[in-house]
Amino acid sequence: MEPRRRSALYSSARQARAPVAAAAAPDGTDGAAMPVRTPWRDRLRRHAQPIALGLCLAMVVALLARDLLRPLAPPLTQKVIDDAVLHTLQTKPLPSRAAQAAEIVLPAVVRVRGWMVDIDNPGGNDGERSNGSGVLIVAEGLILTNLHVVEGMDRLSVTFFDGTESEARLVRAMKDRDLAVLRALKVPDDAEPATLGASGDLRPGDEVVAVGFPFGIGPSVSAGVVSGLNRVFRSPDGQPPLTGLIQFDAAANPGNSGGPLITMNGEVVGIVTAILNPTAARTSIGIGFATTIESAGSAVGIPPF
Repeated sequence: MEPRRRSALYSSARQARAPVAAAAAPDGTDGAAMPVRTPWRDRLRRHAQPIALGLCLAMVVALLARDLLRPLAPPLTQKVIDDAVLHTLQTKPLPSRAAQAAEIVLPAVVRVRGWMVDIDNPGGNDGERSNGSGVLIVAEGLILTNLHVVEGMDRLSVTFFDGTESEARLVRAMKDRDLAVLRALKVPDDAEPATLGASGDLRPGDEVVAVGFPFGIGPSVSAGVVSGLNRVFRSPDGQPPLTGLIQFDAAANPGNSGGPLITMNGEVVGIVTAILNPTAARTSIGIGFATTIESAGSAVGIPPF
């Protein structure tokens, strides 16, 4: 009996194709297979990293060559530095020390005015009776000034550096120091209180600046020096004498009372209190007095330095 024939089993993988026979050479002989040329993009892709590295190295070499060929800068000598500083001073003059100090404290200086009710004219306007200066020492509106500027006034107002005007209330008085503390009812958002310094560091001859509103004009700045320390001032109207004062020669006139006396770093070391004048003119002859900031600080509860 003839055996049954089985079907052939094939792998699922594709059968490898038979190699293509080499083409015949033009002369009829069997020639070798022609080489396949790789496109230039494939070559560039294969050699991209070496090419990039070569370009980077070439750039570094070019930069180094440029720096090596650049002429050397002249050496920095003391004469070169001095010439540069002198040129700057000649072409861009710096502000004076007094101007720099005043600029620091000006945002804290206020004008203080007082009015009294005219009893002879109840329906009329109140008469302005007092003009002085003050300095903001607490951002919430506490202001130092002289008691003689505000004492007896029926209404008080202060004007800040930006023109803001506010009513003020007397919250504390120190008669033996001629000091008063006011509270402004309205304070500018960007108002900056002054920085208080220590008068104990002062020496005769130290530079100081007085800032205020003499005769209502200002804010005005005058500069001078400390003339003496621990002075006594006796008022011509019979008030008790003021002691422990700073004597200074910066110009101060009526209206400067209550304003700050500051050092060259802008720190308040005193409150301008009085001027000495043997004549009836009541103008500056170069002798002014200021209450020390330590005494003023105790008026508001600021601890001593």
